[in-house]
Amino acid sequence: MRRIQIYDTTLRDGCQGEEVSLTVDAKLAVAERLDAFGVHYIEGGWPGSNPRDAAFFGPAGKLGLRNARLVAFGMTRRPDLEAGRDGSLKELLRAGTPVACIVGKTWDLHVKTALRVSRDVNLQLISDTMAFLRRNLDEVIFDAEHFFDGWKANPAYALACLEAAASGGATTICLCDTRGGSLPGEIEAGVRAARGATTVPLGIHCHNDGELAVANSLAAVAAGCTQVQGTINGVGERCGNTNLTSLVPALQLKSGYACVTPTQLAGLTELSRFVDELANREPHKQQAYVGQSAFAHKGGLHVSAVRRLAETYEHIDPSLVGNHQRVLVSDQAGRSNLLAKAREFGFTESEIEPCAKELLHELKLLEHQGFQFESADASFELLLLKAVKGIKLRHFRLLGFRVIDEKRSEGEDPIAEATIMVEGPDGSREHTAAVGNGPINALDGALRKALLRFFPRIGEVRLVDYKVRVLEGEQGTGAVVRVLVESADAEDHWTTVGVSHNVIEASWQALVDALDYKLYKDEKGRGRGTRGRAGRRPPAGKRKGR
Repeated sequence: MRRIQIYDTTLRDGCQGEEVSLTVDAKLAVAERLDAFGVHYIEGGWPGSNPRDAAFFGPAGKLGLRNARLVAFGMTRRPDLEAGRDGSLKELLRAGTPVACIVGKTWDLHVKTALRVSRDVNLQLISDTMAFLRRNLDEVIFDAEHFFDGWKANPAYALACLEAAASGGATTICLCDTRGGSLPGEIEAGVRAARGATTVPLGIHCHNDGELAVANSLAAVAAGCTQVQGTINGVGERCGNTNLTSLVPALQLKSGYACVTPTQLAGLTELSRFVDELANREPHKQQAYVGQSAFAHKGGLHVSAVRRLAETYEHIDPSLVGNHQRVLVSDQAGRSNLLAKAREFGFTESEIEPCAKELLHELKLLEHQGFQFESADASFELLLLKAVKGIKLRHFRLLGFRVIDEKRSEGEDPIAEATIMVEGPDGSREHTAAVGNGPINALDGALRKALLRFFPRIGEVRLVDYKVRVLEGEQGTGAVVRVLVESADAEDHWTTVGVSHNVIEASWQALVDALDYKLYKDEKGRGRGTRGRAGRRPPAGKRKGR
C-alpha cells in the first residue's frame, strides 16, 4: 500500500482566505490537533512576512509534536543578493524548523512580468536558494508555482525549473496549480512530464478556482505524486485550496492509499469543526464527509431504504470519518422518516404507529406554516411527547407580556424593556421586568427572571445562538419569520423553533420551547440528552444580536 504524505497549509495558505483569521494561540491549538490527526507536515507561516507568523514558530517548536514536522515558508532569494545575505531567508532559518518550503517561479510569464529577470537568472535563484537551505535544514521542499500553466505555455522551461530545484538539493518538488484552472487530465499529463524530468519525489498543491482541487489532487497522486498539500475545510485565497477533509478519506477509503491511521481518520469531523470554530466560520453543512448534512436523509424513499441497509444511499460508513447518519423530518417526510426519527428519541414503533398518520399531517401543516424541524430536534421531541404520550409540555401559564423598544434621539442607542406576568405550577403569579440589548434579549431576561422562583435550574440555561430567517421576502417587513434558538446547560445543548409574522412572537415560541425542554429533560434525569448532535455551539463573535 503506497503511503501518501499529508502536508497541511491551513495556518499559512488557509489564512489567506477571505474572513479567515487565526491568532497565534489559535494557530498553536490547530497545530496540536493536526498533529494528533496524523498529518506529516504543518506549514506554520511565512516568518518574514508578518509579526503573527514570526511569533508562531518559537512556541510551536515547544509543542512536542509527535507525528508532524513543522515547516516554515519562504521564497527564492532576491536577484540582487546572495542567498546567505537575503533577509527573508535568514528569518526563515531563525524560525528553527527542520523543514522549509520555498516558492519559486516556473511560468516564464511570471519570470518576465513579476520577477522581471531573465529566465536563466530565475533558474539560478532556484538552485542557489535550494543549495543554501539544504546545507542548513533536514528537508527543503520546492513549491513550483504556476507549474501547470507554465508547462502548458513553455514545457521545456517549466521542467528546467524543476531540474534547477533538484540540482540545488530539493528533497521534494511540489507542483502547483496556483490559478486553480487546470482539469484532471492536464494535471495528470503535467505530473507525468515532471516525473520524466526528475527523480526527486513529487507533491501536488491545487487551488479550487475550477471546483476541481480534490479531483486534480487525486489525478496527481494516480500519476505519481507522493505528497498532497491542502487545508482543512478547503480554506484559502479566492476559492480556496484542496480540501483535506475530502481528499484524505478519498485517498484512504476509496483509492487504497495509506495516509493516517483508522483511529485518526475517525477524528476528521471533529477536526473540521474545531478549525471552523477557531477560524470564526460557520461550518458548511453540505461539505462532503464531515458536513452536518453529509449523511442526512430527508426524502421518504431514501429513509425507507437506509433503514433496511445504510449503503443504499451512503457511499461510506459515516463513523469512519467521525460523522453519523441523520434522519430529517419535514413536509417531505414519510412514515419511515417519522419512525426512524422517533427511535432516536427512545420511542418504539408500537408507540408511534397509532398516531403516525395524525402526527405526519400535523407536521406537514406546521411545515407549511413555516416551521422547520430539521435543525430543531428539541421542538420536534416536544411535539412527539405531546402526540404520543400526552405529556403536559407547558410548565407555566403566560398571563401577558409587553415589550418596549424606545429610541430617544438619533445619536443614542435604543432602549429595550420587557415586562411579563406568568402563573407558576402552584397557581401563584410572578410579575417581572428586564432590560436588554434588544427586544428579544429583554424578553428572554424577563421570562427567565419570572421563572427562577418556580424553577431554579432555569438559571443553568444559556442562549448560545439565535437566528432569524425571513420566509417570504416579497412581503417586506410584514413577512413571516422563522426563529431558531440554540440553548445549552452544563451537559447538553438543544435547538428550538418558532414561526410568526411577528419576530417577537416567533422568538417567544422558540424561547418557551427551550425552557420547557430543559425542565422536561431535568425531570426525566437524562444527563446528556439527544440534542448533543442537534447543533453546534457557535464561536465567540458569531453569536447573533437579539
